[in-house]
Amino acid sequence: MRDALLIAVIVAGLFAALRYPFAGMLVWAWFSLMTPHQMAYGAFGVPLNLVIAAVTIAALLIRGEILRMQFDAVTFWLAMVACWLFISQAASLDPANSALYFDRFIKTLVFAILCAKTANTRLRINAMTWTLVLSIGFFAAKGALFTLATFGRYRVQGVEQTILEDNNHMGIAIATILPLILYLRGEAARPYLRAALTLLFVASIISIVGTQSRGAFICLIVFAGFFWLRARRKFAILAASSAIAVAAVFLMPAQWTERMGTIAEASEDSSFMGRVDAWIINWKFALENPLTGAGLRNPYQPDLASRIDPVRAPRAKAAHSIYFEMLGGAGFVGLFFYLAALAAAFAKTASLHRVKDAAGARDWRAQFGYFAQISLAVFCVGGASTSLEMWDGYLIVMALIAGAAAMVRPGAEEIKYRNETRRSTWRGVARGVGRGAASD
Repeated sequence: MRDALLIAVIVAGLFAALRYPFAGMLVWAWFSLMTPHQMAYGAFGVPLNLVIAAVTIAALLIRGEILRMQFDAVTFWLAMVACWLFISQAASLDPANSALYFDRFIKTLVFAILCAKTANTRLRINAMTWTLVLSIGFFAAKGALFTLATFGRYRVQGVEQTILEDNNHMGIAIATILPLILYLRGEAARPYLRAALTLLFVASIISIVGTQSRGAFICLIVFAGFFWLRARRKFAILAASSAIAVAAVFLMPAQWTERMGTIAEASEDSSFMGRVDAWIINWKFALENPLTGAGLRNPYQPDLASRIDPVRAPRAKAAHSIYFEMLGGAGFVGLFFYLAALAAAFAKTASLHRVKDAAGARDWRAQFGYFAQISLAVFCVGGASTSLEMWDGYLIVMALIAGAAAMVRPGAEEIKYRNETRRSTWRGVARGVGRGAASD
């Protein structure tokens, strides 16, 4: 039954994509984020993602949307990351191992670039934001119920054999959508939608706590800090945050409190020190291969890691950092391109903050830029301790930032003002000349 329902939804979405190509982008995003095929039976292992991608790209070509694409700063740097990954893969120290991750990352980057160029209206940006929020929000709501039912005795995990299977990854993914939930709540016109999004927001916080992830808990603190600094009702937010924190402490078992307490004692924690060992190994791989790196995820390989650092290799299981993953896998050049893409996205959110509508009030794009900036900042902090550089979610946020920014022409208000001033001046001159001619 699950398989039949999954296939029916995908087929319906792809038929819609033939007429409206962005519908295919939404199906593609939903499939990548939620990985529903991993929760089915007969559909497990079927390359449905390739079918969805092929039909969507074909629809974009038929409708001519790809032909109208123009690169901006975000998509340019994402494309540079993709191009450099080809070079890194060609020089990989273990091509067979890195090929799987190379293929996955390239597909994700292609989707992000297409998303940035096709999310060119308010409806499309909001639709893609809803897709991201609901896809991850499903796991957040499920995790909140699980946490409440077990009183936090067990950790919230993701779907097996997916990028969000790990509790740390799931917690940071949920923290990333927290600001976007608030954005959609502000956009919602129906009271019941606002109420539902409020419940999802609370459930997401409970689920983050339930993951028992220290990185996700830090992301929650970062989100609260950013939101508090820019909010108007600071006292209300401080009171609500304090209430949630107190409730979490009383709800969760002693082991959770003890685990969160180790954040201040990171140097004495074996798990954290294992990550430090992995960071050092990736750094050494980058020094040995400064341009191309060792190839994606190759520093995990025991034989390669032992060759470069035999002492730390047994303790270093994964880089647990989007930055060291890129550094060790794609070298200093790949890391530079990656950081440039993130910096370009942050720069565009800053420009979106200044956008105003015709009446001089804050435009919806300014609101989106505000919440998207917090979302991206939360992810960048959480990404420092997780291997989530290939996750679609934050790349969708970057793509939507680029799409919203592309709808704002630099200096458009000034140009409009000058044109109107010029026209009014010429009208005045014409009227003066007309009156003079009439008096003669």
